[in-house]
Amino acid sequence: MLFKNITVIDENYEAQEHLNVVTEGKKITYIGKEMPENYNGEIYDGNNKVAMPGFFNIHCHVPMTLIRGYGEGLPLHRWLTERMFPFEALLTPEDMYWGSLLGMAEMIASGAVSFTDMYMEMDGISKAVEEAGMKANLSHGCSAFSDDVHFTDINGYKGIHYLMDYVKNANHDRIIGDASLHAEYTSTETLVREIAEFAKENHLHMHTHISETQKEHNECKQRRGGLTPIQFFNKCGVFDVPATAAHCVWIEGEDFDIMAQKGVTACHCPSSNLKLGSGIAPVKKMLEKGIRVGIGTDGAASNNNLNSLEEVNLASILQKGANNDPLFLGPKQLLELACRNGALSQGRADCGSIKMGNRADIVIYDLDKPHLQPVFDVLSNIMYSAQSNDICLSMIDGNIVYKNGVFTDIDLEKVMFHANRIKEEKLAQLK
Repeated sequence: MLFKNITVIDENYEAQEHLNVVTEGKKITYIGKEMPENYNGEIYDGNNKVAMPGFFNIHCHVPMTLIRGYGEGLPLHRWLTERMFPFEALLTPEDMYWGSLLGMAEMIASGAVSFTDMYMEMDGISKAVEEAGMKANLSHGCSAFSDDVHFTDINGYKGIHYLMDYVKNANHDRIIGDASLHAEYTSTETLVREIAEFAKENHLHMHTHISETQKEHNECKQRRGGLTPIQFFNKCGVFDVPATAAHCVWIEGEDFDIMAQKGVTACHCPSSNLKLGSGIAPVKKMLEKGIRVGIGTDGAASNNNLNSLEEVNLASILQKGANNDPLFLGPKQLLELACRNGALSQGRADCGSIKMGNRADIVIYDLDKPHLQPVFDVLSNIMYSAQSNDICLSMIDGNIVYKNGVFTDIDLEKVMFHANRIKEEKLAQLK
C-alpha cells in the first residue's frame, strides 16, 4: 500500500509532513517526499491524516474482558481471592477465545498493534490472536503454594509447551511464547527456580508481577529474609533472561540497580494502579537509573478498559503531576515508552517506529476533528487531544486489521453476544 501525502511520526518521533510511505508484505519499503516510480498498488490518501507507530501494550490479561466490572470496590487481594479466582476457574478455552477477541477489538481500535499477555488456556487465546491479526507475546501464568509441587506438575508447564509447539509450527512470527511466574506471593522458591531454569534453557522471555502493592512488597521481605520481590527473583535466576516486570510500584533501593543491570523492562500500568489504590510507580527514577520502561493496561477487570491511547495519555499526565514536572514524559519520550520500548521488551527489534525496513505497523489518525484543530504541534495533539475514534486505519505486519470503524477479521456483534452469554452462564454456576 502507498500512503500518499501523509504526515508521518518518524523513527525519531518527530512529525514530517507531505511524505509518501510504501509497504510491501510485512515491511515498510519506502519513505520519501517523491512519489515512488512505477507504483501500481493500492493508494491511501493521507490528506489531513497522521501515520503513527502502533502501541505495544506490554502487560495484559486479555480474556479478563469477560470479568469487566465484576468485583468492584475490593482491594487487590480480596478482589483476586473472592471474585477473580472463582470466576476464572470456570472459564474454558472457548470462553478465553471470545474474551480475547473482545479485548483485541478494544486494543486495535485504540491504536495497539501488539500485547504481552499472562493468562491460561493458551489454545483459546492463541486461536483468537491468529484470527484477529495482532502480534502477541503469550504466557501461561504459573503459581504454586507447596514445595511439593513442581513446574512439571502444573498447567503452566503444559501451557508453555503448547505455545512453544505452536510458534514452531506457525507460518508467521506474530505470536511469541514467553515463560511466566504470576508473582512472588503466589510462588514457592522451588517453582521460581525451576521456571527460571526452564526459561534460560529454552531462551524464553519472562513475564511477572512485581511489587504491585505495599502489602505484597512488605510481606515478601518478611517471608524472604528481608529480600524484596526483585531481589528474591534475582537470587533465583528469574532475570537471567529478558524479563518484563509489571507494576513495580513499591520497588526500592537495590531493586533499581538490579533491574538496570539485568535489563528488566518495567511496565507502568497507571489506570490499574490508581483504580486499585496500589500507588504510583516511580517511573522518573527508573528512567534515571537506566531501566527500560513500557506501558500496559493490565486486565479489563482492574482498569476497566484496554484503551491503549487513553493509557498512554494517563501515563504522561500522572507522572507530570506526581513529579511536579510538566516537562517529564513529553510526547516524544512517551512514544518511545509506548512503542519502541514495548517492542524491544517483546524481542521485536524491527518494530516500534515508522522506519524503512521495519515492520509495517502503522496507525492512521484523522485530524479533521474539532478537538484536533488547530494544529500547532501534531504529536502533542495526538498524545493529549486525540480519542480512539480518531483512528481510521490500523495496519499490522502490512495487513489492514481495522478501517473506518470496521474490523477486518473480528465479527464484533458475534463476539459481544458470546461475552454476555458467558457472563450469564458463569454467574449461574457461582450461585
